[in-house]
Amino acid sequence: MERSVIFAGFGGQGLLFAGQVLARAAMNEEREVLWIPTYGPEMRGGTAACTVIVGDEPIGSPVVDAAWAAVVLNPPSLAKFGPLVAPGGTLIVNATLVEAESGRTDIDELRVPCTRLARDAGDDRLVSVAALGALIGRTGLVGPDAVIAALREILGRKHADALEADLAVFDGGLAFGRAANATEERLAATTGAG
Repeated sequence: MERSVIFAGFGGQGLLFAGQVLARAAMNEEREVLWIPTYGPEMRGGTAACTVIVGDEPIGSPVVDAAWAAVVLNPPSLAKFGPLVAPGGTLIVNATLVEAESGRTDIDELRVPCTRLARDAGDDRLVSVAALGALIGRTGLVGPDAVIAALREILGRKHADALEADLAVFDGGLAFGRAANATEERLAATTGAG
């Protein structure tokens, strides 16, 4: 199995960090990982993206023609990366900043109020961590414990003071993704029973 995830948005939204956390979490599960950052010269406020490829065997190529999932945190990223999600894939959209929908019916699109989730958990700057939590809750790409361990490893060294907020925001996003799954399961059971 090989899964590719694109994180995209404005520089300063923590996209590269979210990608690093996912990559570290996959490594914690002893899986193969590739992390590829891309960003414009504008730095904070410019465009930024990263691709994380997770595999059970060595990854043959860093090229992603169709992503298994994408996390888009701003409107330009939806326009650019929404079409790159493979049919049957997952698109996590920051509903706080992105009003438009992808218009696709062949993917799973989950609209997440990332800023509200981050704010409710203590730090509204952690929108990418909320989106990562929703992605994990929705797809189960890696286990939540692996993500929590990754956050502890990455933040514990230099930013231990930020760890508590990051863990809380991740939990909020995770719960949101899981709740969306539970709602769909209830609807499917109700529809199937009728």
